[in-house]
Order: sequence, then C-alpha cells, then structure tokens
Amino acid sequence: MKSYLHEDKPGVSPVINVFDPGLDIGLIEEPMGFSYGPGIFGPQVERRKLKDISKSLMDPDCAGPDIVYSIAMDVGKIKHKELLNSMHLLYGVVTYATGKLGIEPIRSQGHIHKVSSFSNWSTPEVYEIWSGEAIIYMQEYAEDNPGRCFAVYANPGDVVIVPPYWAHATISANPDKPLTFGAWCDREYGFVYEGVRKHNGIAWYPVFDELNEIQWLENPAYQPSELICKSPADYLELGIKKDKSIYCTFEEDPETFLFVPSPQIKEEYWRRFIP
Repeated sequence: MKSYLHEDKPGVSPVINVFDPGLDIGLIEEPMGFSYGPGIFGPQVERRKLKDISKSLMDPDCAGPDIVYSIAMDVGKIKHKELLNSMHLLYGVVTYATGKLGIEPIRSQGHIHKVSSFSNWSTPEVYEIWSGEAIIYMQEYAEDNPGRCFAVYANPGDVVIVPPYWAHATISANPDKPLTFGAWCDREYGFVYEGVRKHNGIAWYPVFDELNEIQWLENPAYQPSELICKSPADYLELGIKKDKSIYCTFEEDPETFLFVPSPQIKEEYWRRFIP
C-alpha cells in the first residue's frame, strides 16, 4: 500500500436539492430512473446491476444493491435535438443507488472512451454534479504503468473534465446520499474495459473506513504510483463558467462544447491537462 496526496478535500422527486442543471428532469426512486418534464426528450433508462460491474471491483463477490446505477443517454430540450445531432454532441444523466459494494463505494466500472470515427480520437467527458458527493477518479493509462492518477472531489454544481484516452471511474463518496450527475459526451460514445479489467480494476481502490470516509488502497496489479486528491480545476480555458450549468452554457453558446466530439481542436490543452 502506498501513500497518496491530498491537495484539498471539499467538503417522482426532484433530482436536485442544491443545484439547478437547467433541465426539467425528475428522479424516480423505484425502479431507479428519470422522468422528463414538458419540452424535454429522453430515453428509457439502462440499468447496471452488481453482476455487470463485479469484475472491476476489489471484491468481485461483495454484497450490494442489485441495481447499482441507472443511465439515460441522450436527453435535452426538444428544441435543441436537431442542433445536438448536427454537432455530434450528446447529454447523458446518471443516478446511483445509496449504500455500498462491500467496503467499496457505489461506483462505475473503470473504462476508457473508445476512439470515435467522427474525430478518430478517444473523446473527453464533461461531468456536472447535480446531487450527492462525487469523486471522479482518473488515470492516464490502463496499462501496467497507470501514469498520473487523480481523485477529484466534487459537490453539486462542480464540473470535472476527463480528457481523451484516460481511464476513469465515477464514485459516490457518501453511502447515505444518491449521487446524480449530467455529462456532455460524444454522440458516438462507447467504452473500452479491457485494460482495466486485465488489472482487476483501477490503479487505486476507494474503500470506506469505519467512519464512512473514503480511503485509497493501491491495486498491486499496477506498477507503484502516486494518487493526487484535489478539487476540480476551473477549466476557464475551455469556456466553462462558474455558477452556470453546462446545459445553460450550451444554450448560450453551443460552440463551447465543440471540443467534446472534436477533441483535436484542443490538442495542446490536453497535453498539459490537470483535472
């Protein structure tokens, strides 16, 4: 087990109780999913069960909720549907169950975004936390040497960006609060799990201690690495605005998020990226 660094650690019902994402979307608790208000389009949700993600957990045989999280990919305002298609841009919403996966938090499988035929790049993702407490974990590579590793602690209203080609996972840091978030993605989204699964998960496993605080255990399947725990960057260079939802930013200036389906336009930025 290796030490890790903390730069800092920020401390039908509505999805949100703190932050307004600018979309009329409600959370359905049973079965876990979403409802769409007037003028909003969205699909039937996809549900990920514990058996679906067990291969990426520290303990594949752990106990936990049967449905771990629900996903609605491609939601938005009906008036924007044609524009979103033409830009190759997609907005998704995800909500997590409360509880734990053994001693691990509720979390997604670690993965890398597939290379899109639209850009010939693995594409970035722009997260926005709506409710709960999130940690967006990311590592440069899903290889024996994981490269730089970050755990970005985020609260409602915070934005976190995962750059192209990085392996990442989204973690619920509070077992008593459901985590819900939205994200801008490439319309040709897809996930590559092979590298992470080959290493039995991400390079650092999040686990709860006896006080339900997240601690990090190094995954011995990787070469030794350092984990930096931090708050989100401001991303001003990418046009991200404080105290404004990423959907409202899109409404005001859709071209702000052209870098999501076309990450090559920010190639220099990705070279020096720090989340």
